[in-house]
Amino acid sequence: MRASMRKLIAPQMKHLQQTTPTVTLAPIPQLGAAFPTPLPTLSLTSPTTQSQLLTFLKIHLRSPITSQTLLHFLKNKLHYHPKFTHLDFHIFQWASTIDSYRHDHHTYEWMIRTLAVSDRFDALRVVVLDIMPSKPCPCADGIFCCPRIEPIFRFAINSYCRVGRLNDASLAFDTMKKLIDGKPSVAVYNILIHGFVKNGQHDKALHLYDQLILDRVKPDVFTFNILISGYCKSNRFGSALELFKEMRAKSCEPNVVSFNTLIRGFFKERKYEEGVAMAYEMIDMGCQISTVTCEILVNGLCKVGRMLRASELLIDLSRKRVLPDGFDCSDLVESLCSGSNAIRALEVVEEMWKTGKSPGIIACSTLVEGLRTSGNIEDALRFVNKMLKEGIMLDSVTFNCLLQDASHLGRTAEADRLRLLASSKGLDADDVTYNILVAGYTREGKTKEGELLVEEMLDKDYIPDIASYNRLIDRLHNI
Repeated sequence: MRASMRKLIAPQMKHLQQTTPTVTLAPIPQLGAAFPTPLPTLSLTSPTTQSQLLTFLKIHLRSPITSQTLLHFLKNKLHYHPKFTHLDFHIFQWASTIDSYRHDHHTYEWMIRTLAVSDRFDALRVVVLDIMPSKPCPCADGIFCCPRIEPIFRFAINSYCRVGRLNDASLAFDTMKKLIDGKPSVAVYNILIHGFVKNGQHDKALHLYDQLILDRVKPDVFTFNILISGYCKSNRFGSALELFKEMRAKSCEPNVVSFNTLIRGFFKERKYEEGVAMAYEMIDMGCQISTVTCEILVNGLCKVGRMLRASELLIDLSRKRVLPDGFDCSDLVESLCSGSNAIRALEVVEEMWKTGKSPGIIACSTLVEGLRTSGNIEDALRFVNKMLKEGIMLDSVTFNCLLQDASHLGRTAEADRLRLLASSKGLDADDVTYNILVAGYTREGKTKEGELLVEEMLDKDYIPDIASYNRLIDRLHNI
């Protein structure tokens, strides 16, 4: 059996040896997650490589060679070998020259994906532009083409666009159009159009869009979004608006990305009210605004000093109950507080709270700090009380600063109640908290309340020695 197998494979091995004059092995880049990373290869001289490779093929590649046996060999044998893994394309080419052998879409797809994810684009070009057109998959022997041709080419085109090799992507696209039955899907057009836009070749993207229309392929929302974004990036916002109108004329409903792109474009053109109007149009059309939409609107208005307009907009959106979950208004709160508008920031946060949009801890901490620095201690105390009841905890530094402000205003009892509420919610008072409250009771002459706190401090080991204890008690009684 072994002797007969040698006779069958010997001519193929001889052909391989003749077509491999010199091979210098080198490490290949790390492959993607779909293909395990091979071990580093070693540089070997050509005769050694040829001899070892022939031995490896004789052991692991069954004869007669079929697409199934070759794919099994490439995927499960060669791909994990530390010395030969980079020779997969070499073996693939050699197999395509055997008269009795034909690659099918399985071997083509595996080879193209492997070359693409390992950034061997010159070899990928050979497979896509030379081997596949000249040696089609057996599925194409009938009147229809192989159904996997377009997905295979789509992956190759996307890989070329990813690295900016747009000429190769265009050639692959033209080759694919000749091989498939009917028209390419709009997804393939979109990949190439996006590649042109991403690399600043907007005119070529528009030319391909015109070709798409001539080919009677219906553009989808992704097609228009890519082109609209390209117009905005190239400072042709008027053209972006015209394309948006064309989009709707072709009965293609815009999505949140379409609106976000145009709103950002309006703000870039300093047409802020038009951008806000676009957001309301978006709502009227039944398109749900996203956190990105809110960030564009709020941050864009705050950036030009229109914090009050931003707060008005956010309150209105909240009342319409169209604010998305997860939107954090901390940037607006910070802008308002830094502009001496802490009360307005409080209105925004409380309005959002009414509609079930709980503020984040950063927004709450920023608001409390803004209220207390602006002298609105009563509002700050009331807000923190609400926070604690909702289970939102302040950091200890901000909390202690607020208690100190309250005690300086003669409201130590209220600060102490807030301390008890915080403790019940998991925010334990530290020695700084107790010292602030004891000092407040001392100033107010409330000896009994102060003594109770000193005893608690003693139980919690917050008083280091008897002298410190006596000093606190003496102060309470001396007042």
